Amino acid sequence: MDIRRIGVITSGGDCGGLNAVIKGIARKAYDMGLESVVIPNGYAGLYNLVDLKEVVVLNAERVSKIEASLAGSEAGHSRVKISKIDDPDKYERIKKGLVKFNIDGLIISGGDDTGSVVVDLSSQGIPCIHVPKTMDLDLQPYSVGGDSAINRISVFARDLKTTGMSHNRILVIEVFGRYVGHTAFRGGIGAEADCILIPEVPVDFDIVYEHMKTTYFARIDRSDVRAGTYIIVVAEGLQNASGEMLYDESAGVDAFGHKKLAGAGKYIRQQLEKRLKADPDVEAFMKRTGMYVPGIYAIPEVREVTPGHLVRSGHSSAYDVNFGYKTGAGAVVLLREGKTGNTVTGVEGHKILYMATSDAIKRREVDIEELSLFESLGTCFGRKPVEFKPELVEEHRTVERMM
Repeated sequence: MDIRRIGVITSGGDCGGLNAVIKGIARKAYDMGLESVVIPNGYAGLYNLVDLKEVVVLNAERVSKIEASLAGSEAGHSRVKISKIDDPDKYERIKKGLVKFNIDGLIISGGDDTGSVVVDLSSQGIPCIHVPKTMDLDLQPYSVGGDSAINRISVFARDLKTTGMSHNRILVIEVFGRYVGHTAFRGGIGAEADCILIPEVPVDFDIVYEHMKTTYFARIDRSDVRAGTYIIVVAEGLQNASGEMLYDESAGVDAFGHKKLAGAGKYIRQQLEKRLKADPDVEAFMKRTGMYVPGIYAIPEVREVTPGHLVRSGHSSAYDVNFGYKTGAGAVVLLREGKTGNTVTGVEGHKILYMATSDAIKRREVDIEELSLFESLGTCFGRKPVEFKPELVEEHRTVERMM
């Protein structure tokens, strides 16, 4: 394919590793005698490209100013679905913008919604390569940003144990994860959370309460200073035992038609408080451990904490920087070779791996079979524990691992 100038787009949510993707694209393009430019502000910028006076060229001087280890994206983001733009000439407008700046093809980094637009643009004759990006890790391949988010969640949850211990609080930490719980699961395990609640498992709050009561009471009872805490990490896409998700009905929907979620942490707090108040064992526990104060402290405190966008900000993990560089560079090669409409999934030695974007963006949920091992180690997942039945399998593969 005759590619001389590449347009670089990052779209959807920000996360770790994206600046490494941009630098990988720019440096590999330079290595191949090509030029790369930033199309700012995601798909909004692509739609408005024709009206811009200039674009930023990713030359050596400009690229040196980008810090690969910083999260976020030097190219900017927006949540825009091209097909929903109220303009019958939107695709022609986009093509005119590309012609205006002599852009021959696009490399676009984003998640499932972004990838669906890659498929759409490719069907309109616009050459695109997709670099997988989502901290939710819900695509088929590993996606840049996932490891960074997991590490941030782990750090925050571990750090919050200090305030939990100081006040003997039960802490509920709500993190991102609409339909899948990869980051809540991995981040919670990394923090040694007591309970992890993910969208793939409808929650039985009676089971959560009994696990909390047993674990929390025992910790404080055996502490010489009567101190203890209990940590719950929950994905925002919480489902109750009936399989119903908690939506914020007043918040409407986003640009891709998803209802906005809110309140998982608050809902869990309320469920635990209701059971604590109704449990006749609680008052005796509070008095036995010296915490009971009439009219003030009748039950242990339950607090919800929402780190929100902190888990997608700050610094990127080394893994995401490595993955970002490799997939960014690999995307340039794929575009030059005419493999448009595909997602680069990794680079192993001299092999650049890819798959159709339409397949890459199919949702990948947490493998529920993984939970039983951690249940055998004492972690609660809001369900009756399933027995872990190990199978021994000798493995000879050397492929790069996917979380």
